[in-house]
Order: sequence, then C-alpha cells, then structure tokens
Amino acid sequence: MGRVDEGEAGAREPGWNRWRRPRPEPAIQRSDVLVTLAVLAGSCLMTVLVNSMGMLVFGAPPSLGEQLVWGAALSLPLVARRRYPSAVLIVVGTLFIAAQVRQTGDSLMASVALFLAIYSTGAWEPNRTAARWSRIGVIVAMFGWLGIGLVESIAQPDYDFSAAAGPLDPMLASVLYNIGFNLMFFLSAYFFGNLAWLSARRRDELEERAEQLRLSQQQNTRNAIVAERVRIARDLHDVVAHHVSVMGIQAGAARRVLDKDPALAREALRTVEETARTAIGELRGLLGVLRSEPENGQESAEPDAHAASPGLDQLAELVSTAESAGLQVTHGVYGEARPVPDGVALSAYRVVQEALTNVVKHASARKADVRVRYLESTLEVEVSDDGVGRAGQGAVSGGFGLLGMRERVAVHGGHLEVGRREGGGYRVRATLPTGPVQSTEDSEERSAS
Repeated sequence: MGRVDEGEAGAREPGWNRWRRPRPEPAIQRSDVLVTLAVLAGSCLMTVLVNSMGMLVFGAPPSLGEQLVWGAALSLPLVARRRYPSAVLIVVGTLFIAAQVRQTGDSLMASVALFLAIYSTGAWEPNRTAARWSRIGVIVAMFGWLGIGLVESIAQPDYDFSAAAGPLDPMLASVLYNIGFNLMFFLSAYFFGNLAWLSARRRDELEERAEQLRLSQQQNTRNAIVAERVRIARDLHDVVAHHVSVMGIQAGAARRVLDKDPALAREALRTVEETARTAIGELRGLLGVLRSEPENGQESAEPDAHAASPGLDQLAELVSTAESAGLQVTHGVYGEARPVPDGVALSAYRVVQEALTNVVKHASARKADVRVRYLESTLEVEVSDDGVGRAGQGAVSGGFGLLGMRERVAVHGGHLEVGRREGGGYRVRATLPTGPVQSTEDSEERSAS
C-alpha cells in the first residue's frame, strides 16, 4: 500500500491527495525487462524494413549499424521506466530529438518508447510536481522541435502535392495534420499516465478502507464479547449471591439450634439443600445457554437451554426462598396480568432477586413487601423493607447489584428508583416498558416527572 502523508486538516479525505505510489515489485520490474526487449526487437526490425524499402523519412540516414545503435539507445532506458520515471523520460526525450537530428530511418518504435516514457512518468513518479513539469517540459520541447521542422518545410517545400484534391491548401493541411497527430499522441500519454496513477491510488484507498472495516468489525465483535461477559457475570452474581446468602443464613441458624432443636435444624438444613439444588439448576441452565448453538437460524430446542432465564411466574418461589431465610415477605400482584416480553420478565425477576438478596444480607429487616403492577404500557416491580441498613449497599462496595439493576432496566428504556422510604426502610422500584423501547428523551422526561 502506498504512503499517505497525514495532517491535511479540513480536507474531505485527509492524506490521499498526497498519496505516494510504492516502488514496483520485482515481478513488475521483470515485466519492464520484457517490454524493453520487445521494443528493442521492434526497433531493430523496423529499422531493417525501412532501410530495405527505402522509405526514409529524412532522406539521408546514417549507416544501418548506427541506426540500430540509436534504436537500442532509445529502447534500453525503458527497463527502469517505473523505478526512475522522470529520469528515463528526460533521457528518452533527449535521445529522440538527437536521433531525428541524425535522420535515422525508423521513427515508429522511437515514438513508442517516448509514449511509454511519458505514460510511466504520469503513472509511477512519486513526486507529482516533478511528474507534471518533466512531462510538460518534454512535450513543449517536442512541439518546439516539431515547429522547427514545420518552418523548414514551409521555407523549403520538398513535397509533391500534385495529387492534392481537398478544400484546404496542401501545406496548411500538412501543418494541421502534424500538429493534430502530435497533440493526440502526447495528450493521450499524459492522460493515461494520470489515469493509471489515480487508479492505483483508489485501489490502495479501497484496500485501506476494507482493512479499516475489518478492524472495525473485529472491534465490534470484541465489544459484543465484552458485553456478553458482563451480562454473564451479572447473571452469575444474581444466581450465586441470592442462593448463597440464603444458604449461609440457614446454615448459621441450623448451627445455633442444632443441640436445642434438632427438628428445626433439620428443616434449616433441608432448606440449604433445596436452595443449593436450585442454584445448581440455574447455573446448569445458564451454562446450557452458553453452550447451545443456533441451528438453521433458530435457537436450540434443548429443554434446559433457557432454564437460566426465569420470569414473573417464578417470583413466588423467590419469595419462598427469602422467607426460608427468616424474612417475612408479602407478595402482591396488581392490575390485570398479561404476557410481557421475555427480556422484560427476566429483568424484572433479577431486580426483585437482587433487592431481596440485599435485604437479607444488609438491611437487618424483618419484613419485606414485593409488588408487581401491570400498568397501561409498563410493568412495575417494587421491593420495600423495614430495615435500618441500606439494602442497596452491596452494590456500592464494588459488586454488580445496583449497577446491574440499572443496566438491566436501561436496556429496556425503563427507570429505576432506589432510596430510603420516608417511614423508614428502603425501597427499590423498577418501571419497565412492555411495548417498544422508548427513546432516551422519553425516558428522561418520565424520570423528571
């Protein structure tokens, strides 16, 4: 890929206007050798044919050997036409005029060599200023040489125009023909050289943009992986923290009453066992989701593939688990129950789970109240307690609790309210849209109200 000079502030495509084409690769340099040999062979052949036919442009050429040397001198510099284009152009242009001064017989292959030199300078010269002015200088010199020849022809006409039948003066027609032919010749070499340069630049630009797109896709993939890892960590926190907290409390209760009340201790240990099984089941379900791969664009149909995605129907079990930890919990559902999106149901479940976990661990509460409200276009879940501690402080200390709840609610364009109650205790309230996700502005307006 070519070099791009940076720092063109304000340009539409910074740097590409100063792009530099890389040096030719070895394979391209080998092709230059073949082209040079082809031009050299053509020059020798045309020189022999022209001299054999006697069709000599200038009338009095030097010896055949000298003409062959001039042909070789014009052809051999082309071997370096892509590595040193401007230098080759100046050498070929100078030799071209010198060969015509010596009145060599062949001018066709000499013109081919000059065309290739002009074209290569436009296509390969890294210094674009040098490329422009070296070509302009050679073209101007060629037209100057042409002008000298035309003036000599007009001053000493040696053409036979006896067969002329056109509407123009024969000499005028000859002058116009030579000027038009040379204009087409030199402008074509100039134009196609520039076109080759632009084509190479655009190819490099497309390759760079494709590379940038590939890197951007890799970055997006990495971001998605990181986001998925955070989601998995949050789910693991929700599953492990809740159940382990309940298990710790029940195990402690069993230890304290083991000698005094074996039946109560047995019941507490049974709760620990059931809670452990529930935790293992949810963890197995979460791992099942991670291991399952979609088939033909559809989710896996394994029965436990989504076992780690509980919803509103499992809130009663969640309440029972919290009650087994010694917390008195009331659970109420208000409004007409209706199906809600799975993602909303899962987020609502996790918010209640995290809130109850924090109540058990940090609030020193005796009672908790879990309420689910089906409003017109939203689902609202609320967990309040009568504790003296801070039910959300588990997240403040570096955990995923409060932050995880906010992220879950924000995904759906919802609103989370966390804080102390006026009558004492702590309250967590999440409002989740059950329809399409609302815009950020709508969420902010609702939060402000």
